[in-house]
Order: sequence, then C-alpha cells, then structure tokens
Amino acid sequence: MSQQRQLFGTDGIRGVAGEFPLTTQSTYLIGRALGHDLVHTVAKPQAVVGQDTRESSRWIADRVSEGLAAVGVDVHSAGVITTPGVAYLARSRNMAAGVVISASHNPWTDNGIKVFSGDGFKLTDSRELAIEKEIFAQLENPASADDTALKIPRPSLPGESQLRHAYIKFLAASVSSDLSKLRVLVDCANGAATAEAPELFRSLGIQATFLHHSPNGKNINENCGALHPETLGKSVAKAEGKFDLGVTFDGDADRALFCDASGRVVNGDAVLLAAARDLHTQGKLKGDTVVATTMSNMGLEIALKKSGIRMLRANVGDKYVLEEMLRTGATLGGEQSGHIIFRDGDSTTGDGLLTALRLMDIVVRTGKSLADLVHDLKVLPQKIQNIRVREKVPFQQVPEIQAMIDSAEKELDGNGRVVVRYSGTEALARVMVEAESESKMQAITAAIAAEIQKALGA
Repeated sequence: MSQQRQLFGTDGIRGVAGEFPLTTQSTYLIGRALGHDLVHTVAKPQAVVGQDTRESSRWIADRVSEGLAAVGVDVHSAGVITTPGVAYLARSRNMAAGVVISASHNPWTDNGIKVFSGDGFKLTDSRELAIEKEIFAQLENPASADDTALKIPRPSLPGESQLRHAYIKFLAASVSSDLSKLRVLVDCANGAATAEAPELFRSLGIQATFLHHSPNGKNINENCGALHPETLGKSVAKAEGKFDLGVTFDGDADRALFCDASGRVVNGDAVLLAAARDLHTQGKLKGDTVVATTMSNMGLEIALKKSGIRMLRANVGDKYVLEEMLRTGATLGGEQSGHIIFRDGDSTTGDGLLTALRLMDIVVRTGKSLADLVHDLKVLPQKIQNIRVREKVPFQQVPEIQAMIDSAEKELDGNGRVVVRYSGTEALARVMVEAESESKMQAITAAIAAEIQKALGA
C-alpha cells in the first residue's frame, strides 16, 4: 500500500495561517525542502513565487522564498497573481517551479502553498510525498536548518508588473472574436483576480463592471466570489437587462462560475456542456470525450450523450481531472465547481480568467445568449452536505456508514447517484446525492449524514 501524504492535500498544503504547517518556521522549511528537490533535479534552478490578497500571504511568500534561496534557488516574485498565472510563468519562463501562496476559496484566516513543476503541471503525489519526508526530517532536527542568522532580502520587486503583464497578454491572445459588445458584471472576490481582470478585460474592449475588487487582506471570498455565485446573480437580475452575463472568480481565480442575463447561476457542468459542444462542432474535441468528476450531475452526462459526446469521471480535484485528460488525450475537462481545463492550447491547470474569455468567445461566435447555450441541461436534484469530522477513517471501515451507503444505492437502483468522500483540503466528509425526486434526495442525504455525524463527527 502506498504511503499517504500528511501535509499535501488535493490542492497543495493548506491550514490556518500562523499554525502548523503554516508557521514562520515550517513555511521556511517547506521552501528549503522544495529547494533541495529542485537543486537535485535542475542545474541553477529558478522559481517564481506568486500570492493572493490574504493578510498572511506576503509573509508566507517571504518565508518560502527565503527557504528556496537558502539552498541556492534563484527566486522571482510575481506579487499578487492568480494561481494559473504562476503556472503559465513557470512553463513560459523556463522556471524549475512555480509556487503560489493561496487558500483559494477558504476564509482569509487560512492560507496554503501550491507548487507547480517547470512544465506548469501540479506536482505528482509521489514528489509531494518525497518533499514531505524532508520537511518532517528537518522538523525533527531544526538545528540542521537553522535560519536565525539568515538575512536574505525579499526578491527584487522590479519585474512583478512585467510578469503579470506577460500572463495577461497570453490570455488576451487566446480569443480571436471581438468581445467589445459584451456587457459583463465581474466579481473578483477581493482576491487575486483584482490584479489581472481589469487590465485584461479593458485590453479586449469588454464593457466590464467590477464588484468586490478592493481587497483589504481580510475580505477575500467574504460573501462574494465563486463561493457565493448567488451574490452575482442577484446583482445581474437587479440591473434588469444591463448585462449580457456575469462572471465570478474564487480567491486565486483558478475557477469561475457565471450567471446568465436574468441572473440564473451557470455552474461548471453547464460551462463544460457549452464548451464541449463548441469544440465538437469545430472538430477539436479529441475522441469526442469530456472528463468530469464524480460530483458532476447526471444531467450533464445525458445532455452530452445526446450531442454524441462521451463523459468520463475522475476523482474530485482538478489535478485528477488533468491526469485523466492526459491519460485519454481529452482536450476538455473540468469540475462542477468551475475548474475548467482546456488542452486544445497550452493550459496545464484550471484558469478562471481563460474560462471566462472562452465562454464569452462562444457567446459572440454563435450569436447565442448564455441561457440559450445551456437551456437543455436538465439537472437532476442534487444535494451536497458537509459534515465536520474529527478523523478521516475510510468509510468501508465503519460498518454502519457503509451499510447506509449500500442501502441508499440499492434504493436508487441506477436512477441517481451517491458519492461520499472526504475533502482533500479540510476536515470534512462530503455527502452528495442525486435522485429523480427532491424528497428522496433529501431523505437519503440526511440519513447518510446523520450516520457519519454519529460515528465520526467532530
């Protein structure tokens, strides 16, 4: 049985800023451990470090940068930039790695460290495990990595704006349509998108109005952004025809959700449907295949099938979607939460800004509204309930929970789905149930959630 990672989850290392593993010491050691990995694989390695708008992101970026520099890595700061922006810079600037300080959609008190290899892809699980081992070894013998006398200055700042501009230029070149007639309401979630979205949309002539684009270190994702798409929907509906669509990003802008002109929320499943059909029509959807996840609604699978498109399911997490895409050669994949990966170009991860441009491009080229593009997506009633747990015991090892799951699947008899899994980034169990009727969905979800709460609840 392969060893389990303790620090790295499905999207890097995440926790409460100031608490392990995000203390001043441990973030420095993480930088050192990553640096050792790089110097052993690349001659004269360079790394680019970017961050979101959280209050803690600056000092964590500094400590990771100091750890990298202490073992001989040349560090370049990109300042506040989206996660996919760092992935782009890593691969386009021949860096050995790209590091992002962000906890994505989590509250401002949390933070995280995500790492991309030089090709712009997230690190493999095995490489993350190797880095973890060194981190724990250094923690057991902190004297071997003492940094008390270390006085490495923050990487020189000239170049941050140039790095961001290079990424914006790359995004702008991804669309050929004239988007200047589109009227769009944009929610930046007081996060990393505030650093690029205004310049990007202006450069393309998009008539954009911005919400939640004044970060103060503590308001990232606060009742806004992709975690609260209804906020955007209400604003668009209230404007009564002023906007053609709305787009909302999460804290690090690696995903995007939308709403149509009437304010109805359009999630990642609907975006996958619109993008898949568009690529299919152009003959660019390799293998007539789309990769989604276990959380994607059965309604998406049915709608794609009617268009002659096959849907594969990967584990939740855009790195696992990407793995399946690379394995099968698929050019499109994504998650219901809004991570969409386009492999008909150079993208190596979900990119909210790119997704927004690609969807707007489809709207303009087809002459159809966003509502028209996805009008036939019939969503089966679906409920996702989170239960805070004290430990992540495999469900099959808890007979009462497994029996409840088995009973639910027998009751649905193929006319719905049950997915019970742990969050990769938080101490949560997630219960997702789809059923043909609302009442059945609610009853099954409540029964499984109650059993998990009784056995494992925090």
